[in-house]
Amino acid sequence: MALSEARNPAEAVRQRDLPAAERRRAELGQFLRTRRARLSPGDFGMPAGSRRRTPGLRREELALLAGVGVSWYTWLEQGREINVSTQILDALAQTLRLDRAERWHMYVLAEAVPVAITTGRCSVSEAVMEIVATLDPLPAVVVNPRFDILAENDAFLDLFRYWHSLPCVQKNTLWCTVTEPTAREKFPQYAEHVRYLVARYRAAYARHVGDPDWEEDIRRLSGLSREFAELWARHEVAEFEPRVRTFVHQDAGPLTFTLSELQVPATPEARLMVYTPADAETRRLLPLTRG
Repeated sequence: MALSEARNPAEAVRQRDLPAAERRRAELGQFLRTRRARLSPGDFGMPAGSRRRTPGLRREELALLAGVGVSWYTWLEQGREINVSTQILDALAQTLRLDRAERWHMYVLAEAVPVAITTGRCSVSEAVMEIVATLDPLPAVVVNPRFDILAENDAFLDLFRYWHSLPCVQKNTLWCTVTEPTAREKFPQYAEHVRYLVARYRAAYARHVGDPDWEEDIRRLSGLSREFAELWARHEVAEFEPRVRTFVHQDAGPLTFTLSELQVPATPEARLMVYTPADAETRRLLPLTRG
């Protein structure tokens, strides 16, 4: 949900009713505005000038730096239907100082790369299920881009046996993090990790703008979690990076894992996430999680 949507429910409803192509162009415009706002004229050796009411570069300044027309760039931010070449996208990416994840996100929204039609809760083959099971005693789970859990082994179930203080409504790792009242107590890196999860979710969303399942997911999460809504409004995106996470288990105490992520070729866009003990103490205590 963009910042304007968060403050204007009527605008949020209007945007949800737009065709997917228009939604995607609107999403691109919102993303470009947030990236432009984080830069200043001083970053490019330009005088700040006076009467600057909003932070960041003005549209005309960015257009000048990127070598594109002011009117054309304005139309791009406004979500108009215009042609965008990869050369122009490259120039914008360089001027906006986008990292690799942000550059890919912009290309997807501009339809410079293939866009997925839908994902849903895709099925997992028996072969993949067997692989997940045989990774035990390492906790392992297969998720789709929305973080829906498609398959998990017993070690994963045991690790998170006591995670929920309320009934689990959504079998989804993002939902189970931002809607669980006790998550901060059980997850020391909570704030950092939630920001990363939402950035991953936003990056994946670019390929599914207009998909009813995704749109409903975002609407409900934004309504349930103010934290999610505020992070969503930032338009931050991220790609996978190995991360160390600590979880406080009721029986075993603090356990620290390195999370690895592998693609599952047989299931489009699914990924296998494996939790490997990050230290000898976690490896020693891990058996205490077993039910």
